[in-house]
Amino acid sequence: MPQVTFKGGPVTLVGPEVKAGSQAPDFSCVGAGLEVITLGKTAGKPRLFSVVPSLDTPVCSQQTKKFNEQLAGLKDKVACYTVSLDLPFAQGRFCTAENITNLQNLSDQHNQSFGKNYGVLISSLPVPLLTRAIFVVDKNNKVAYAEYVPEVTSHPNYEKAIEALKALAG
Repeated sequence: MPQVTFKGGPVTLVGPEVKAGSQAPDFSCVGAGLEVITLGKTAGKPRLFSVVPSLDTPVCSQQTKKFNEQLAGLKDKVACYTVSLDLPFAQGRFCTAENITNLQNLSDQHNQSFGKNYGVLISSLPVPLLTRAIFVVDKNNKVAYAEYVPEVTSHPNYEKAIEALKALAG
């Protein structure tokens, strides 16, 4: 597993490390309309999964806004998701307030299957959170790019993630 810290202290991640070249694990998250969304329901085009601890924190907010801006030109060629343990209502409020239109929200509050299956669930904090990570998955559910950000409060490599997504989008 990747070594990850939160505010400098090491954290324990649950699940396997997902690497580029592997099959994307399935998950069962809840979307904006409280419908259950699985990997299969997202299939058909290249996807970016932007994983954040909580949209109500500064870096997560900036990450979501930055991807929203950078993905505007790829709208119909890709599908992009923000994954967090925030409830769908809080995710929706954030996206409405910040005018986020190029990413859909997935709440892993349901059963934390995204966190457990992608190795991003932090189990060593007083409350469960997802570590910051990015996964780019092709239309056939193969992982093209995976980044586990070493320090939860730091930004991911936006450029590499967007490059990987653009390469799949053609």
